[in-house]
Amino acid sequence: MRDQLNRAVNFNSIPLRIVSLVPSLTELLVDLGLRNKIVGVTKFCVHPKDIRKTAVVIGGTKTAKLDKIRSLNPDFILANKEENELDDVDELSRHHSVYVSDIKTIEDLFILIKDLNLIFNIHAEGNALIDKIQSSFIKFRRGMEDQPKVKVAYFIWRDPWMVAGNSTFINYMLKLNNFENVYDNLERYPEVELQNLKEVDYILLSSEPFPFKNKHKDEFKLNSEALKIVDGEYFSWYGSRLIKAFDYFEKLRDKL
Repeated sequence: MRDQLNRAVNFNSIPLRIVSLVPSLTELLVDLGLRNKIVGVTKFCVHPKDIRKTAVVIGGTKTAKLDKIRSLNPDFILANKEENELDDVDELSRHHSVYVSDIKTIEDLFILIKDLNLIFNIHAEGNALIDKIQSSFIKFRRGMEDQPKVKVAYFIWRDPWMVAGNSTFINYMLKLNNFENVYDNLERYPEVELQNLKEVDYILLSSEPFPFKNKHKDEFKLNSEALKIVDGEYFSWYGSRLIKAFDYFEKLRDKL
């Protein structure tokens, strides 16, 4: 088959040994019933909480230890265009089947799940998960129809200060929430200067990858009511965590 970068990926049989290089997709694999096949994960794979006790930690998403991955003899490696290094993917692909995901919308996620259905012959599990996410998504969108648009800036990093821009899954999720990203005109994750911030209704400070806390609000010199700490996993994890994300978003909008 071809992965989401249109790269050819070949399989001689149903894979038995999985290495996941993507935290949100590790959780997805577990929720698809594939936990017993996962032999390697990153140090950032924190859901489920005990996954790093049953699988070997192979480094970070961008600092994967290739020798350790090879020693696990995986017959399926799940990577992501944004989260993993292309050089690592190319090197691993020389001897292993590496599927690279590229998820910017919920529809992209469904394509990935359908591919996993084929690779692992888990059509019942995968289709059930798609139906569950789709049902939650439809209910959420109906609830958002009457919500007014709100101008926001979504911060992911400090020193340098960085926000989510266009062509990101975060930006897609902001739009679903009727949040107007004031940095939608900039690509990816641009650096910004706090003294030159665009006018917004709210500053959203993500809990990850930088762990923003209430103490960081003082650096913005703004009314504290306009500064909100938000759960970054619900805005940026594009796997099965979406089922819980929609309930979180509804509660978040009610608080604004």
